[in-house]
Amino acid sequence: MTDVIGDIHGHADALEKLLQKLGYKKEKEGYRHPSRKVLFLGDYIDRGPKIRETLEIVKAMVDAGNAVALMGNHEYNALCFHFPEMQGGHLRKHLIKNIIQHYETLKQFQNLQKEYNAYLEWFKTLPLYYETVNFRAVHACWDEPSIDSLRKELANDRLTEELIYKAVTSGTVLNNAVETTLKGKEMRLPDGLKFKDKDGNERKEFRIKWWENPEEMTYKKISIEPITTLPERPLLKGEPDDYYYEEEKIVFFGHYWLKGEPYLFRDNICCLDFSIAKNGYLAAYRIDDESRLDLGKFVYV
Repeated sequence: MTDVIGDIHGHADALEKLLQKLGYKKEKEGYRHPSRKVLFLGDYIDRGPKIRETLEIVKAMVDAGNAVALMGNHEYNALCFHFPEMQGGHLRKHLIKNIIQHYETLKQFQNLQKEYNAYLEWFKTLPLYYETVNFRAVHACWDEPSIDSLRKELANDRLTEELIYKAVTSGTVLNNAVETTLKGKEMRLPDGLKFKDKDGNERKEFRIKWWENPEEMTYKKISIEPITTLPERPLLKGEPDDYYYEEEKIVFFGHYWLKGEPYLFRDNICCLDFSIAKNGYLAAYRIDDESRLDLGKFVYV
């Protein structure tokens, strides 16, 4: 019996409210439920006002055996931002937009470098995917070829320091697998169109609904984000060439900044990122042994 919780982004107060609403009690080793555990979907850091407190809660639950915590793209980015490149600089460039993304985390760990380094070490222990008999979970996208590649490449489903250096090499199998799993699938905008994302960055690629049959989609329909300039015309053949099928296991993921009250895309597709860092909700889904999702099993604050 598992409670799956989406992106937290440093909102520890909302996390504590949600855990209490789910019936977890705070004990010496952290929050605990008598018969359930939590599966966190990643993105614990950046943006929010209580990043250190969030990490403390999540890590304590993992250490006590009361939770599993997956890696999110923000934890991966933090590792790459920290690791030096052989020829100078860092694996994730210290560009203004990247510094701004990590600003809250860096500020809240000011003069606490040793503590932050310990959390960076902990990030390396976080698995990139999770699977049981009746469901799967990942931060952004369950793409079977990517997951198969990670199974072959990773050490116990986790990135070692050596593998992180390998994973940043663009175009490699590991790079493609990590990028897809932690950041999702994207398509290039047609006809040279551009748009600005939630942080004001100009983009030429958009995030797609990787669980939708591309043969039934237009550019506008397959976009996760509501981009008004996208055309209502069919996708080019083979773009993309696969999707997550209706008969597959339930899959949980976060990452996509959905708006409004929690809802389901399909009875085996559940996104749990409802934009707590943008005045939205922190959401959980309480899964037991069901093989199809039920809208009534969302809990959120």
